[in-house]
Amino acid sequence: MKAIVVGAGMGGLSAAIALKQIGIEVEVYERVTENKPVGAAISVWSNGVKCLNHLGLESEAAALGGIVDTMSYLEARTGETMCRFSMQPLIDEVGQRPYPMARAELQLMLMNAYGFDDIAFGRKMVSLTETEAGVTVTFSDGSTATGDFMIGADGASSLTREYVLGGPVDRRYAGYVNFNGLVEVDEEIGAATEWTTYVGENRRVSVMPVSENRFYFFFDVPMPQGVPYERGTAREVLADEFGDWAPGVRKLIDKLDPATTNRVEILDLDPFHTWVKRRVALLGDAAHNTTPDIGQGGCSAMEDAVSLQSAFSDHPGDIDAALAAYESARTARAGDLVLRARKRCDVTHGKDPEKTAAWYAELREEDGSNILRGIVGNIIGGPLT
Repeated sequence: MKAIVVGAGMGGLSAAIALKQIGIEVEVYERVTENKPVGAAISVWSNGVKCLNHLGLESEAAALGGIVDTMSYLEARTGETMCRFSMQPLIDEVGQRPYPMARAELQLMLMNAYGFDDIAFGRKMVSLTETEAGVTVTFSDGSTATGDFMIGADGASSLTREYVLGGPVDRRYAGYVNFNGLVEVDEEIGAATEWTTYVGENRRVSVMPVSENRFYFFFDVPMPQGVPYERGTAREVLADEFGDWAPGVRKLIDKLDPATTNRVEILDLDPFHTWVKRRVALLGDAAHNTTPDIGQGGCSAMEDAVSLQSAFSDHPGDIDAALAAYESARTARAGDLVLRARKRCDVTHGKDPEKTAAWYAELREEDGSNILRGIVGNIIGGPLT
C-alpha cells in the first residue's frame, strides 16, 4: 500500500512518519524549496507532545522544548502582576509537560525523522484525479505521483480541500494581526521559566521560553484586514501601538530584530465534517484552520496523524474503511478546538468589551485553577489523552 502526502508541515510529516511506522510506503511532496515555516515558534501542549512521543521522538522533542514552570498575567501599562501560578497541577493531571518549541527546529526534527532526503521539495500540486488505479497528483513542473490513497496536508489555502468539498471555502478574518519572533531571554521582560502575558486594551504581549535561552514572543494587534505593512518596520509599528505599555514590553520592542519578526493576519475556518472523498483525505490546517488563541493548531494536526495511523491499524488493507474511521474520529474533536479558540480570541481581543473587562477582573482574582482547567479541557479528548 502506498500513500501520497502533499505538504511537509507538522501535520503532513507526522502523518508520513505514523504511516511508515505501520509499514505503509509513503511519498511526501512539498511546494516550498527549503524549510521556512510561517511563524517563529509554537506551543506544543501536552497532547501534542504525547503525539511526538508516540512517533518515537520523545528525547528529541524534550531537547527542543522550553521549560515552563509557571504562568503569569501582567497589567498592560504598569506591569503589575495580576496572577501567577504553577504549571505543575496541569502536568500532574495530564501526565506530560508541555513544550514551547521553535517552529523551524520542530519542523527539521520531523523532516529528519521521516528522512530529509526523501522529501520532494519544490513540487506544487496543481491538480489531482482518482481512477481505479488510485490517486494521481500533478505538479506545476508537469511531473506526477500516484498512490493508493492521498493525504492533503497542504495548509490553510488547501487545493485538496477544494477537491474534497467540491469548491473553495472562504476563511474568516479573526480581527487581529500577530507579530512574532525569537529573542534572547531577558528577565526584565519575563521570568526565564515562565509564560508571561501582558494584557490590556484588547491586546496581548506574551513571551515563553524555548530551547537555547530564547523567548518566543508575540504581540496581538486588533486592526482591519489588509492594512499595508513594509517588512522590517515591526519595531516602529509596535512602538506606536505599545509605546506606553509596561517597561518589560518596551524592552521587548527594543530587543526584537525587525528583519526576522513575522507579521501574520489571523484567520480561521468554520468547522466542517467532510474530510474524505473516496481515497483522498484532509489533515491539519487543510481540515481545521484555527486561530492560535488556545495553542492547539499544531497539536490538532499531530492528533490527526496518530488517529490516521490507528485507523489503518484497525482496518489493515481496507483504505475506504480506514479513511472513514479517521474522519469519524477527528472531525468533531478538531472542530470543537477551532470554536474554543474562536471564543477565546473574541474575549481576548474585545469583540464584546464587557466580556473582556470581566476577564481582566477575573485575572486579578485568579489562583490558576480556572485557567488550568480550561487548558486541560483543550488537551483532553485526543487519541492519546
